[in-house]
Amino acid sequence: MIEVKGLAKRFALENPKAGSESGHRDPRQRGRFFHSVEQVSLSCKPGEVLGLIGPNGAGKTTTLRMLSGVLQPDRGEVVIDGEELHRDDGSVRRKVGFLSATTAIYERLTVEENLRYFGQLYGLTPSLCDERIEALCSQLDMDDFRHRRVLDLSSGMKQRANIARAVVHQPKVIIFDEPTTGLDIMSTETILQFIDSQKQAGRPVIFSTHHLEEVSLLCDQLSVILVGRSNYNGPLEAFAGSRDAVALRRTFMQQHERSMTVAGSMEAADVQADLA
Repeated sequence: MIEVKGLAKRFALENPKAGSESGHRDPRQRGRFFHSVEQVSLSCKPGEVLGLIGPNGAGKTTTLRMLSGVLQPDRGEVVIDGEELHRDDGSVRRKVGFLSATTAIYERLTVEENLRYFGQLYGLTPSLCDERIEALCSQLDMDDFRHRRVLDLSSGMKQRANIARAVVHQPKVIIFDEPTTGLDIMSTETILQFIDSQKQAGRPVIFSTHHLEEVSLLCDQLSVILVGRSNYNGPLEAFAGSRDAVALRRTFMQQHERSMTVAGSMEAADVQADLA
């Protein structure tokens, strides 16, 4: 199980005046800092899939990077199986399988060579590496290109290889940041089936997406982030009254409009305070 409590993360701005000069300052920009994530909490139990949604710039990727251990939060905690992710020697981080837009594998190596290399980095024995490679090549439909160099693969093939690299060590928790972006129908379907297989195996899976059809198909839980804050956390059906993607989209847009109204009020208050 993964529990996330009150995460916050800010970044120093190189040019604090840039947002003000454009006339569209994000209310999270305060002084010399941009508060990308201000208050995010969520949880995902074994055998559940949690969909993380929100507009571009809402703080989803920053949140997922903190959940994976890549970023240290300024405030809050991430607890995996009762252990705090950011307060140990790194052993808890090895329980996480993380895929982001910057996850990389060596392009001059074959898919199998990459998986063997990263498996060994995680301390897998040669026989366990072989076992994991066989399983992942089957689950992600990679047998036809497992011996080809990554350099020569299509985008969909590379993404499947990236996913295999992220989970070769059989992590306790899986975190994917927009795993199907830019992929064709067949590659997308393979990845969605893989996520479902991890759910059936009893692993918590958290993934962000802009495709509400994917949320409708896979998710048990939903987390909505708007302007750096958790706007909804709970069962998928309770969000819009059903799993229907159209209903999910309608409810999300309503919440987003309310959130933008509140954010606009906050920005106006900040401007008045500056003038005073």
